[in-house]
Amino acid sequence: MKWLRRLLVVIAVLVCAVLVAAFLTALRTEHPVGFEVARATGSDGQTFPVGVWYPTQARPRPTTLLGPLLMDVAPGGPIAGRNLPLVVISHGNGGGPGSHADLALALASAGYVVAAPMHKGDNYADQGAAGSVSLFSGRNRQLRDTIDYMLGDWQGHDRVDPERVGAFGMSAGGFTVLTAVGAQPDLRFVAKHCAESPEFVCEVLGHAKSPLLLADTPSVGGDFLADARIKAAVVAAPGLGFSFGPNGLANVRVPIQLWSADLDDKVPYATNARLIREALGPQVEFHSVPGAGHTSFLAPCGILKPPGICSDPGQFDRKAFHATMNASVVAFLDRNLPSQGSRN
Repeated sequence: MKWLRRLLVVIAVLVCAVLVAAFLTALRTEHPVGFEVARATGSDGQTFPVGVWYPTQARPRPTTLLGPLLMDVAPGGPIAGRNLPLVVISHGNGGGPGSHADLALALASAGYVVAAPMHKGDNYADQGAAGSVSLFSGRNRQLRDTIDYMLGDWQGHDRVDPERVGAFGMSAGGFTVLTAVGAQPDLRFVAKHCAESPEFVCEVLGHAKSPLLLADTPSVGGDFLADARIKAAVVAAPGLGFSFGPNGLANVRVPIQLWSADLDDKVPYATNARLIREALGPQVEFHSVPGAGHTSFLAPCGILKPPGICSDPGQFDRKAFHATMNASVVAFLDRNLPSQGSRN
């Protein structure tokens, strides 16, 4: 039985080591942040989870796991403040509410309410909608449904200023946010582009046997409706930029902060961020990130490091970059979602 006792001791030591490492790598903030997972009802009558971060005066603790990330938050703590700005976050293909947890924490620490929906059929737990004709327009609808929920039904909706709404999106989420502020894609471009210059989205759609890759598919993709409540947007590594065509971004009139990784092999600059940057002109605050790859915009990984989402090119320091990027995003939204007292 000595071997069994020794084995149990080894297991106990390993468990303690994992817990200590998780505690030391937990995502923390300057000011206390509350957190909850709410359930919103969409315009289609179906519910979906929404991660919600917000300012609080309750004491945070490193107790809440969101995917592989441990957060130092006050679960269910009371909301602090009134007339708080709202930011909705749209994750990328196969992601979830935790994909940008560090940014959500930074925003909430700075006084924002943040809501990150899990896009139905296009998240880490469910890829049932991958490749469907309505995948991308469905994302657009879910982002607008999230704003409806946060301003009308969320338990702290009376603390949110409906005139101060912003959005953040990465990859497919960046495309989603652009459509929510007025961009009009023509998804018939997808088949042509993927036949001539295939990139990562073409692989994803091909694996799902998507009808979007069929050249003879008529006008496809559903309706992309703008949400006038969104007054500013931040877009990182946006995909499907080539689908907007010559005039697809003409109706985007809100300030945009655009981020691009110069080693991004998933959404190449030339066919995505460059086209968006050139179409929007001076209303874009553009940031190119040297040495970064596509997944470098995802939250820094903790003790668990899945290679597909935690690998960066070379010696790129994701944690240091995010400290800079998060501060820049907060500053951009502060300028473009001013408080009532600072309006002219």
